[in-house]
Formats: sequence, structure tokens, C-alpha cells
Amino acid sequence: MSGLTHFDASGEAHMVDVGDKSETRRIAVARGSIAMLPATLALIRDGKAKKGDVLGVARIAAIQGAKRTSDLIPLCHPLALTRVAVDFSIDEKLPGVHCEVRVETVGRTGVEMEALTAVQVGLLTVYDMCKAVDRGMTINDVRVMEKHGGKSGDWVAKD
Repeated sequence: MSGLTHFDASGEAHMVDVGDKSETRRIAVARGSIAMLPATLALIRDGKAKKGDVLGVARIAAIQGAKRTSDLIPLCHPLALTRVAVDFSIDEKLPGVHCEVRVETVGRTGVEMEALTAVQVGLLTVYDMCKAVDRGMTINDVRVMEKHGGKSGDWVAKD
């Protein structure tokens, strides 16, 4: 299992020891989308969804998702996040909504999982708030777009 840091020499899962790593500023950006019917997107855009401000609630959910990542992903370290920024954008051509999340901390391990979790929770919240009118929505293309900091340095996705 060489190269997979969450397994020890005997192949058992373990939490990676980051105690000897230096604290550095860590940043990760993740993105994803939810596709839906044009009528569903109109409800979101026009603020007419029965459950209220869909993107406002989804933004808070995404932030909460980033903060709770270590409760959901068993081998993630609990991190003190210094910033979680969530941006939703309407895409009439999709039709649907894009979500981009930037997560930051000063610590010994990266925040990619927190950014990915935040995107998923934000998009799941959009689904939850709109499922009464569109059960066929699909969450797509969730991925890390960039990460900065730490021993491995910077990485940016090649679109």
C-alpha cells in the first residue's frame, strides 16, 4: 500500500501522524454543480422556493459541512479553520447552480477534504430544499481545483 498514507506497513487503516509537520497556511478550493430543470432554477433565482432562500441556507450548510468534516470522514484530523468562503452562481445554460468553496487554516495538514465536504453539503442542501419540485437533480463534477501550503506546495487543476 505504498503511497497511501492512511495505511500502515501492515495494511491497517490509521490516522496519519502530522505531529512533526510544520504549521503553514493551508488553502484548498473545491467546486461542483447541481443540474436541474429550468423551472427549478427559476424558483431559486427568483427566491420563490417554498422552503425559503435556497442559496442562503445552502451557504450556511456548506460552512457547517467544512467545520464538521472530521465528524464525517473517519481519518480526517479535526482542524481549526480560519476561513470558509462559499460562492454560488446560477448557470442558465446548465441549467443549475455551481458551488465553489475556499477553505483556509494554519496547521499541519491540508484542507482539501473540508473544501470537498463543504461543496457536497451545500449542493445536497440545494437538492433537499428543491426536491419537492425536482427529484431528478444531479450533483456533478465535485473536485479540488487548487491547494496551497504544506510540504507538497501548490497544486492547481488543469481544466
